[in-house]
Amino acid sequence: MSDTRELAVVTGASSGIGHELAICCAKYGYDLVVAADEPMIHEAAERFGSFGAQVTAVEADLSTLEGVDKLYAAIAGRPVGALLANAGRGLGHGFLDQDFTDVRKVVDTNITGTLYLIQKVGRDMVMARSGRILITGSIAGYMPGTFQAVYNGSKAFIDSFSFALRNELNETGVTVTCLMPGPTETEFFQRAGLIDTKVGQAEKDSPTDVAETGFQAMLRGDGDIVSGWKNKLQTALASITPSAVLAEQHRKMAEPGSGRE
Repeated sequence: MSDTRELAVVTGASSGIGHELAICCAKYGYDLVVAADEPMIHEAAERFGSFGAQVTAVEADLSTLEGVDKLYAAIAGRPVGALLANAGRGLGHGFLDQDFTDVRKVVDTNITGTLYLIQKVGRDMVMARSGRILITGSIAGYMPGTFQAVYNGSKAFIDSFSFALRNELNETGVTVTCLMPGPTETEFFQRAGLIDTKVGQAEKDSPTDVAETGFQAMLRGDGDIVSGWKNKLQTALASITPSAVLAEQHRKMAEPGSGRE
């Protein structure tokens, strides 16, 4: 890797928002360490390299501490200029109908592995008194997620954690930005079993636009950014709407079979 280019670490970079975030980094002049839990990450790395970046691809399960350790080892002690912690997993259907192995995978990917990676890389950034952290949260964290209860709960945790960490790192030279997208045109809904729901069938935001919005917010050092005016309106309304009402509204969007009505 080049010694003159800063290094960015991007998780969940094989597709979707993470893939587009990695392209933003490459275009901006970062070298890359990219990770995902599927072989597609190696093909994606070749695309990122076409923008002039030196790229190291890591195939690892970031829901495990061992997977995060594998990613961290690939950084090989090089200073990280930007950490884009984007890896995430969704899960539809009613909580009591879900396999708890799948539930645990969501929690460990969205929360445990994300926090472990942020702590390891964040400590290095604070020692260097320089760095940017972008965490992909979600507007889902603003509302009780009927038929997506674990996912929305995990994003509520991440949204809250991001603001707390940002405050803790005041005056360290390290910024924390939380990107909060709404429904985005990625493989998320298929993987989460949400294709037959209203939200699964509805028109969604472009991952390219979402990533660019988040990347620019990270460069500015913003605390948070909600991508898209409809999502901004939704989060504003969510802050003044009773939780029971929000839960019923979410039911209408995410109830299995609702997309066939």
